[in-house]
Amino acid sequence: MALRLTVMFLLLVVLSLPGLIHSFQPLFSFDGSSITHRDITQRAVLRKTAEVCRDIAVSEGRDFSLTIDDSLSAVQVQRACSSTGTSSSLLSTVIFQTSITKMYFSNAKVDVVFALSEEHHFDDETFQGGRDVITTGVSAVKASVKLENFVAGRWTLGRVCHTLQDFYSHSNWVELGNTAPYSALIRPDQPLENLAGPSTPTCRNCTGGNCDDNLLPELLQQALLTSGYFNVFSPAKPAGKCSHGGSFDRTSRQDPVGGISKDDIGSSHGSLHLKAADLAVDATMELLEDVRLSVGDKNFLRLMGLSQSTVLCFVIDTTGSMSDDIAEAKRVSFNIIDSKRGTQQEPSAYILVPFNDPGFGPLLVTTDADIFKDSINKLSASGGGDIPELCLSGLQLALTAAPPSSEIFVFTDAPAKDAHLKSTVTALIESTKSAVNFMLTDVLASRRRRRSLQDPVSRSMSQSDAQLYRDLARASGGQAIEVTKSDLSLATSVIEDSSAGAVVTVFQVVRNPGRPDNFTFTVDGSLRNMTAYVTGDSSLTFSLTSSTGVSQSSIQSSGPLASFTTVGNLRRLSLNTENQTGSWEITVDSNKPYSVKVTGQSSVNFIFNLVEAHEGAHGDFSLKEGRPLSGGNTSLLVSVTGSDTVKVTEVTLFDSSGPTEVNGSLQSLGSGNFLVTFSGVPAGDFVVRLRGEDSSSTSRSTSTFQRQASTQIKTSSISVTAQVNNTDVEPGSTISVPFTVATATNGVMNSSATGTFTVRANNDRSYALTTPSTIAIAAGGGGTANGTVTVTVPASAASGTDVTLTIEAENAAATDVNYAVLRFSVAPRVTDINRPVCQEVSSSSNCPSSSSLCASSQWEFIANLTDGINGTGIESVTIRQGNGTLNTTTVAGAGGENITVATYSASCCSQNVELTAVDKAGNVGTCVGQVKQSTTAAPVITATVNTTSTGGRTLSMSQSLWICAAVSLLWY
Repeated sequence: MALRLTVMFLLLVVLSLPGLIHSFQPLFSFDGSSITHRDITQRAVLRKTAEVCRDIAVSEGRDFSLTIDDSLSAVQVQRACSSTGTSSSLLSTVIFQTSITKMYFSNAKVDVVFALSEEHHFDDETFQGGRDVITTGVSAVKASVKLENFVAGRWTLGRVCHTLQDFYSHSNWVELGNTAPYSALIRPDQPLENLAGPSTPTCRNCTGGNCDDNLLPELLQQALLTSGYFNVFSPAKPAGKCSHGGSFDRTSRQDPVGGISKDDIGSSHGSLHLKAADLAVDATMELLEDVRLSVGDKNFLRLMGLSQSTVLCFVIDTTGSMSDDIAEAKRVSFNIIDSKRGTQQEPSAYILVPFNDPGFGPLLVTTDADIFKDSINKLSASGGGDIPELCLSGLQLALTAAPPSSEIFVFTDAPAKDAHLKSTVTALIESTKSAVNFMLTDVLASRRRRRSLQDPVSRSMSQSDAQLYRDLARASGGQAIEVTKSDLSLATSVIEDSSAGAVVTVFQVVRNPGRPDNFTFTVDGSLRNMTAYVTGDSSLTFSLTSSTGVSQSSIQSSGPLASFTTVGNLRRLSLNTENQTGSWEITVDSNKPYSVKVTGQSSVNFIFNLVEAHEGAHGDFSLKEGRPLSGGNTSLLVSVTGSDTVKVTEVTLFDSSGPTEVNGSLQSLGSGNFLVTFSGVPAGDFVVRLRGEDSSSTSRSTSTFQRQASTQIKTSSISVTAQVNNTDVEPGSTISVPFTVATATNGVMNSSATGTFTVRANNDRSYALTTPSTIAIAAGGGGTANGTVTVTVPASAASGTDVTLTIEAENAAATDVNYAVLRFSVAPRVTDINRPVCQEVSSSSNCPSSSSLCASSQWEFIANLTDGINGTGIESVTIRQGNGTLNTTTVAGAGGENITVATYSASCCSQNVELTAVDKAGNVGTCVGQVKQSTTAAPVITATVNTTSTGGRTLSMSQSLWICAAVSLLWY
């Protein structure tokens, strides 16, 4: 324990020192000319995504006119990838941009979690260790995608890309004159060649601070590969070896002094910075291509987050009184599926989590609407006994399975038996920024439980029971809709509203306790199909006034500004905003709690993430997990989505239940990104509101716009930090997660504080864990307390399973809580590193010499593919290039290995084929064939083999194997 605490203390000291970061800058370049990990990752993702969309368009005979280069934006790529993506169509890039953001935040996190790890940065000539980090991570990404755990896959992918990108900054690959990526770094079956030996000198002293020629000439002549040594504590390094360089690298002060880093323009080899960055982009694209070939185009695009439609996510109580509710969930989901199937608004995925008592789950995640239909059809209301149900356990599963910024709908008529999970669910809501909507039936209605006529049970939900759901809805920006069972079908229109494309929140406020108030919101020219929702007591009244001065009161269910319906506590208003852009006002008269939410459809939206500054010369930032400190400074990275022409003029934090509002200081980072800093944010619950001007073609004219984030930001005086050295865990292993709890006063850590805190730890897989129930900050303890949570992963856990761990600390008065959220992926040790091997069997052709006659003739290509005796076996063979037909059979080879015989036939108008073979470990082999052009007959070889067809029938057959030298094989 003492050693672990010492290591953690040293790491904290290191992280606080200036100039620590020794890689491409993580997120921002403040010199205006250097390239960051964020730039490299985003460029590579956008270019590779565009390439995949281009290839799909070509295969489908569609045009694809986008120029693929480093200037691409998310909106350009998504519009080009959309088959109906005209400049005037509604297009949401929130999911795409959020996915990219998560990848580059994960990338940047490596400089925090693995700051002193040589292999994660290719320091100290640790080439084998660095490659192991990459290849192990890539294997975990592929396993996550296989189980459709795309959030975990993105997080791992970003981390892997950091290490790969650092190679080109920290090694002498660029100095050796290489202009292409070092492919062996992502191919564990290839040797790492020409490495400088442990005792081989590599550098000489820099002259007068000039390090341009400090690499030894003989090193360059022999094309030996080296990387710089780096140490923040000791100047020691092997004799004659290069250093990384920089003021923080103590080894750079020992002969040979200086360094070879190309991290930024001002680095020792900064003149090569842009070349290193360009190669890092190309290498990242090469890695992404390997993932693409392994998982297929469809899943690759889902991994990148390329979707303009949301998921349809239901969490449904299945106890005996819920038969009406389940029937309505079926009706509304089927209506959405059937009306949107085959359109751009078809849900990108379907998620279903049933719950009751004593169980919840299983979780269903699928892209197949018919599978979802079948699963929800099989739900039946039965059982029960006591009233409370495991609602929050089911919701926890949904929050970790759904993509960030999802809309989740919970159907229940019962209190939550697992109310102790409220803070855990709130933490996940804040972390994922998903909106949770509760469809609550028969609140305070006492009635007979329909489970059994012989065992009737009174069932009701009190106002205090319902308040738990209202609190969660408010924290997420969702709604708690309370209706009778007979009226539920009138309220589920909100589900259909949310499933429309490009839905944005313009304004939202909650008043609890209620009081009469006036609210203004801005209608801009890009908004369509605007809807307002007012929830509250039946005595609530309101009036609406447009920008042109026209008014309508709540006694008019249909008027010049809106038509509305009332069901339960919900009023749904369809607004008429035609030719009435500008400032609108809604006045609410009620002394009881109520909420107002205004939405519309628009391409223009924004995403935000909390970030925290690194104290140091670089002044960079990393993702901030948990809640910001009360009274301290808070920083956000805000990214505008859906438009390249937006000008942001104001970002504020405001308390949706009170008058407090904090204005942020904006710093433009280019490409629609802004660093926003708020000073002295007081204690409270805040939401982010953005205002600006949009002159894009989707607007009728340049107009002021307003958008509001749904998820609340809640401040805390408690700090919870947790770090782990490895986020890929093996089945059957136990992982230890050390964490630290501290308190702050006015946003500054209080080193003399004392206190006792309740600790709660939960994971969404229900894996066994141990955690201290309390933790105490003792007098003289420096204001911090340390603990450890252990999680045991079952030996049966499937490769690619994602695990979300939440660690919470609550003060003794139970008035303040903060948390840390960590994500792991189950990744068994990789034993199969060899790619499938392809051997040509034959290529036969009767193709005419005249291209005008090609359509009347066919050619055939046959190849044998195997993963070897000790391989995991070939899982799939697909056509990567070619317009023909592919058939496969399985053959038992002479050595006992399985051989997949691939037979491809095509018209002579398509004379090339490229096949991709993927084994069960995700290794990729590619085989290329083409029509032979020969007038002489090829020799014939006859062989007898035992084969197994795809139907499993064993055959004995004689095959003629035509060996055609004109067929080429390409190995990846």
